[in-house]
Amino acid sequence: MSTTPEPAATPRPAAEPQPLWTPGPERVARAQLTRFHRWAAGRHGGPAAPSGRPGEDYAVLHSWSIREPEVFWQAIGEWYDVRFSAPYETVLADSAMPGARWFPGARLNYAEHALRPALDPARAASPALLHLDERQQTGTVTWAELAAQVASLAAVLRDLGVTPGDRVSGYLPNIPQAVVALLATAAVGGVWTSCAPDFGARSVLDRFQQVEPVVLIAVDGYRYGGKTHDRTGVVAELRAGLPSLRATVHIPLLDTPAPEGALDWAELTTTDREPAYEQVEFDHPLWVLYSSGTTGLPKAIVQSQGGILLEHLKQTGLHLDLGPGDRFFWYTSTGWMMWNFLVSGLLAGATLVLYDGSPGFPDITAQWQVAEQTGTTVFGTSAAYVVACRNADVHPGRDFGLAAVGCVATTGSPLPPDGFRWLHDEVKEDLWIASVSGGTDVCSCFAGGVPTLPVHIGELQAPCLGTDLQAWDAQGRPVVDEVGELVVTNPMPSMPIRFWNDPGDARYRESYFEMFPGVWRHGDWITLTSRGTVVIHGRSDSTLNRQGVRMGSSDIYEVVERLPEIRESLVIGIEQPDGGYWMPLFVRLSEGAELDEPLRDRIRAAIRTQLSPRHVPDEIIAAPGVPHTLTGKRIEIPVKRLLQGVPLDKAVNPGSVDDLTVLRFYERLAAERAGGRS
Repeated sequence: MSTTPEPAATPRPAAEPQPLWTPGPERVARAQLTRFHRWAAGRHGGPAAPSGRPGEDYAVLHSWSIREPEVFWQAIGEWYDVRFSAPYETVLADSAMPGARWFPGARLNYAEHALRPALDPARAASPALLHLDERQQTGTVTWAELAAQVASLAAVLRDLGVTPGDRVSGYLPNIPQAVVALLATAAVGGVWTSCAPDFGARSVLDRFQQVEPVVLIAVDGYRYGGKTHDRTGVVAELRAGLPSLRATVHIPLLDTPAPEGALDWAELTTTDREPAYEQVEFDHPLWVLYSSGTTGLPKAIVQSQGGILLEHLKQTGLHLDLGPGDRFFWYTSTGWMMWNFLVSGLLAGATLVLYDGSPGFPDITAQWQVAEQTGTTVFGTSAAYVVACRNADVHPGRDFGLAAVGCVATTGSPLPPDGFRWLHDEVKEDLWIASVSGGTDVCSCFAGGVPTLPVHIGELQAPCLGTDLQAWDAQGRPVVDEVGELVVTNPMPSMPIRFWNDPGDARYRESYFEMFPGVWRHGDWITLTSRGTVVIHGRSDSTLNRQGVRMGSSDIYEVVERLPEIRESLVIGIEQPDGGYWMPLFVRLSEGAELDEPLRDRIRAAIRTQLSPRHVPDEIIAAPGVPHTLTGKRIEIPVKRLLQGVPLDKAVNPGSVDDLTVLRFYERLAAERAGGRS
């Protein structure tokens, strides 16, 4: 078993603090979680029905959910009336990680469940989607219209020869067409995968080429920050770089004609076709999400139709308390797992609010404007946005009509204590703040919102049901009220069924199970308190988590080191105590080169155009060198820890470094920064 340096953090006291917010008795009583608890006690032998002490009630329900996972997940399926068109043999045939086998024998379809409200005459004409962009004009797609468009596109995909298991890719912003495309792909048993159109061609090809899509659905451009961004050239590069394509579908968001050989979206989604949902095995692939690519190409993470269906029913229904009366908004892009999670709000019968635009245009209040205009009830955003609003002295509760908003959920990075206080003070006092933490790897949350529990400043309310979340020290021992590695010791249905093109699951095992064999190690520092709450301290690895969008350092290196002036580079992402994020790029220059402003501008432009504008570094700093291990691997985590103030002898084993004098440069820089802040 490998060892991990202990994080430089102080154990939190176990004393009971005063909550920032406590749900009232009526809110607790009507929560789906309360009703599920009572039903599970009577129907499945779950723990005694709610006692009126929500903290104790949730603790015993959570304990039951991880102690008896087969009964718990069977109960979730029954509570949400999951339609198994073929019965399952058992709930959990094999609990080993990786490789857990859920519901063997069962057959179902994710899209069929997402579109069930369209079959209800009382709901068919009500909104399934509300959508708007920076022009702030809200459009509506009803449940009946959504189901009809999905049926039409699914029939066309079948006509194009798409069969179960074939991949369909989207180069799309957060627009209704993206939701239709995902659901139509799932309806035919295809495998969906998407990237946001602010990704450059190389980033997209690094992802799509791995899975060899047969269909590409792409926009001609998008609007962001008050400007239009033409992407026709990028789409042409994608078509040329994906020889597996049989068809390209053109969505004229900027009103350009379809390129030669491409099909027009409108013609494919207006035919009158009967809905048909391919019944697939529980572990049949639903979509491929992508990791950041820290150690090479992004990992192509495959999650299953059944696993996502059950996990997202639990997460949206029980943890976010979403239902048919809700309007569910999360600021996201199709390149982030939160978009897939947002779409799953349909499973709860909620109306989705889709916003395609900048969070800061025409000013920083853009997301609050969306919430007001659409009557949002559950408002999801990033911790960084909350901090930015606080720093800009925004007053959402005073300046916008947010009476409908009952919950603000945040993710992407830990919400700092001042963020909790600001939301409570500046949005409304009776506000449920659901800070959540999970990952692309499971497309869900390990810990987060619980509608029946109080909210404490700086803390996530609890581990999620069905998730045996623990904090472990470097020796694999559980710790409480101390910082440890985030681990999950039992399988979750939405854990990857595999990575694409990963023979023998070698990369899958290396990614999560190398440190603690048989136990999922996620790569976050956390504290589990003796009160049952969770504190997230940030990444324990080198993933760059910028505005909730993760990217690997290797992507940055590939682009930057194409420039002849750059001999080598090192990029670090550091969570700041105030909720900010500092991302410096260190460059070792080629002989004779100078890091002047023109070179800095070229580096920024290369990252912005070839990768993502979100990952342009905050600072570009000339360094005498880049430290390596003795086997030549760049050292990132020890440099990150040095910059966080950890002494050199605790940040790294000096005997494992090729040139210790190079690390001294980063140690001095950290001391200078600390001195400048004092």
